Amino acid sequence: MKHIFTLTFLGFFSQFLYAQSFNNLPVTTQKPPLHGRHWMAVTGKPLAATAGAMIFAKGGNAIDASCAMLAATCTMWDVLSWGGETQALIYNPKTKKVIAINALGVAPTGATADFFKNKGMKYPPEYGALAAVTPGTAGGLMTMLAEYGTMSLKDVLAPAMQMAEGYPIEAQTANSIERGKDQIKQWEYSKKVFLPHLGEKREAPHAGEIFVQKDLLETLRKLVETEQAALKKGKTRKEAIYAAYDRFYKGDIAKEFARACQEQGGLITEQDLASWKVKIEEPVMSTYKGIEVYKLQQWTQGPAMLQTLNILENFDLKSMGYNSTRYIHTLYQAMNLAFADRDFYYGDPAFGEAPMKVLLSKEYAKERSKLINPDQNDPKASPGDPYGFEGKPNPYMELLKNWGTSKVDFKPIKDVLDKQFLEEFAAGTTTVEAADKEGWVVSITPSGGWIPACIAGNTGIGMSQRMQSFVLDAKENPFNVVEAGKRPRVTLTPSLALKDGKPYLSFAKQAGDEQDQLLIQFFLNMVEFNMTVQEATEAPSFKTYQMYSSFGKHEKAVGSLILNEAMPAWTRKELSRMGYKLGYQERTSGPVNAIYFDWEHGTFWGGSSNHGEDYGIGW
Repeated sequence: MKHIFTLTFLGFFSQFLYAQSFNNLPVTTQKPPLHGRHWMAVTGKPLAATAGAMIFAKGGNAIDASCAMLAATCTMWDVLSWGGETQALIYNPKTKKVIAINALGVAPTGATADFFKNKGMKYPPEYGALAAVTPGTAGGLMTMLAEYGTMSLKDVLAPAMQMAEGYPIEAQTANSIERGKDQIKQWEYSKKVFLPHLGEKREAPHAGEIFVQKDLLETLRKLVETEQAALKKGKTRKEAIYAAYDRFYKGDIAKEFARACQEQGGLITEQDLASWKVKIEEPVMSTYKGIEVYKLQQWTQGPAMLQTLNILENFDLKSMGYNSTRYIHTLYQAMNLAFADRDFYYGDPAFGEAPMKVLLSKEYAKERSKLINPDQNDPKASPGDPYGFEGKPNPYMELLKNWGTSKVDFKPIKDVLDKQFLEEFAAGTTTVEAADKEGWVVSITPSGGWIPACIAGNTGIGMSQRMQSFVLDAKENPFNVVEAGKRPRVTLTPSLALKDGKPYLSFAKQAGDEQDQLLIQFFLNMVEFNMTVQEATEAPSFKTYQMYSSFGKHEKAVGSLILNEAMPAWTRKELSRMGYKLGYQERTSGPVNAIYFDWEHGTFWGGSSNHGEDYGIGW
């Protein structure tokens, strides 16, 4: 283990500068690429990547390691907790197929549009117990481990349990607690966990201080205790893990979770927890120049990336040049068309399915591509009519005719760059990427229960805030109006790509509605411009806010375009002439985490953007 910890230390703190060229421009990376032959583990915190390395060192596969990393990131409150939601794509080398894991919680009993409207709300709240859907991460982790892992829950949770006993908290999380302490003080159970220095000038933990979570440790101990007792009774590894699953959702943990949620004003009942199930699904897939790209179904925003790539196949992007005026404009317009479809048609397919086959077809994309004005931004980019494309009447035509008319927002760029707007638009999460020499590949985008989190009683578990991603008015999206038992349409969107029938890329990004638009650019950086995986994660990207935010006030900013500060003056001038309102940021690339499969040499390349604490380790 000494060598693994040494590698983690060197990997995170060393900076390796090297030069290559693409499009005749010199390129350097501020982080070195990761290299591995046997396995690769990349996630939001170096300590969590080490948890994955510990499991790999014990002989675990990529599923085991990814579950350990997920458990560690939840315990570290890496903008999520154990009460959040988990979404994953898994490549199974035995079947050579991609599997989708749907561990997103559902709206609880009593959650209706009228319930929230009667409270004077335009959307469900952002914080507190009333913002919570049922917890999904614990169930998702145990399902992945039971179905596709090789190790026990006891082994996989060991690093997280050590952390719950006490770990040196990093500045990013500690300072987030301090910033959110006024909200945290509203919730007695949260205050007990997060604010060890009540009454002092700084009430949150200090960076480097040992952060202890006794209640969470006890919850994890109960899960392991249940698994081990089942094994002693002769149950299989899989059956024993599901025994722990049942204790979480049907036993004493569920009872305390529901009690505390309701005590603090939430709606989740014991029956809501007992009824909820993880779904193992078929992913959706489209191709880009022969590369198969897989995303989760339309209960996420993931298919919007596929729609965008389908539109972009109708253009010669490489000849435009990386980040040229024409390239940026074409991508921006294509994304706006796809995200408009997302905003109107995407939602839980169990409550009414939109015509996704049409939305993801090449023919529909070709027609949408004809709407792109090559010389001007279109502030009225709107959803298409996939029903009409098939010659069928659109049951939502009246809603579609009036879509967005009352909410087109020409925000000044200073408002787009406002801290609150950006925080709402890019509400954080983390990512987990893992691969092993046996061929298992995992891409996870978990989230929910971020700080300031409302903790569910004595469980130590922060509740999800995902209810806010619902809408209350069908005029905005008839497929995403809140109903009990329904999953909200979320931004969380892991990605896998196969080339020539083998894994090519595993990639994901944190940060809300920014996720797919930056993942598209990362993907094109590699496919069109031959960047290495590390170059592609760091390369300057741009951002559009011309889709509705899935958080907070659900705003959008028509024509806003955030560029990297390095963008040359002539490109800025041309884009302004085309109707864009420009803003600038120093770093615009991520954080994207990715694994590239180098089949020529039989190795893995790991990449992680050059901001935030995301990084990894390989062997």
